[in-house]
Amino acid sequence: MKPQLLAVPHQPAHSFSVRRDVVLYFYNRWHYHADVELVYIEQGSGTQFVGDRIQPFSAGDVLLIGSNLPHYWRCDDAYFNEGSSLRAVATVVHFKEACLGDSFLELPESLEVKNLLETAKLGMRLDGALRVAVAEKLRHLLEARGLERIILLLSILHLIADSTEKSLLTSANPFRISAETDTDRINRILQYSLKNYHRPISLEEIAEVATMSPNSFCRYFKSHNRKTYTQFLTELRVGRACSLLIENKISIAQVCYESGFNSFSNFNKYFKTVMGVSPLKYQQQYVAK
Repeated sequence: MKPQLLAVPHQPAHSFSVRRDVVLYFYNRWHYHADVELVYIEQGSGTQFVGDRIQPFSAGDVLLIGSNLPHYWRCDDAYFNEGSSLRAVATVVHFKEACLGDSFLELPESLEVKNLLETAKLGMRLDGALRVAVAEKLRHLLEARGLERIILLLSILHLIADSTEKSLLTSANPFRISAETDTDRINRILQYSLKNYHRPISLEEIAEVATMSPNSFCRYFKSHNRKTYTQFLTELRVGRACSLLIENKISIAQVCYESGFNSFSNFNKYFKTVMGVSPLKYQQQYVAK
């Protein structure tokens, strides 16, 4: 997919930006930027697209998104309902790798941080005690002034680099950015799929959304997304199922049909293919955390 290049604004008096967003829903366009992004989701839930992976997100998540890695957070449908009192809240840090000086990452003492930022180009989710510790430091970073900002940022990066409580968000192959952009088309495809994943979507239907012939659409989608549209739609439905399983408010059978699968056997089969475990096992592992 061809994401939108986003210019991240920085305050002239600071070498990097940190802010707390309280919004109706998160920025829901497929985009990337040169800045590294560290985000703590305080409130909100939905589906996240990072590189070539589709996964649920929820309150408490802390993610490190490396430079030029495309990403997109789409809040659950309830956030878009007219009159909804729901709010999405996140603390977001943006910094360029060279914000501490061009030679900083070349210092011997900076090797672990340099390696971390390179690995972060695949995206990272922080877990366990690391997630809690980084979230707490981000709260302090919001209020920090002067040199304390730099010290806290370095402290956070050191914590992440030194910990094993983190996992990659994407596949082993870095996402390749194309110089050509087609943001409107791919965002139409994403928005339509997110709105209609719970029912069958024919190839002809989604090709019309993209204003292409079915054959051209198939070639286009696979060449830019490294998977077929059918595979993408299956992963989208599994991602929705994950969110419902985490909420643990309805039965697994109901999750099957709410997430767009037309049979329980297909649901189990595709869920295990994508997630590596059965829906029940996934729910048990997550709820037990």
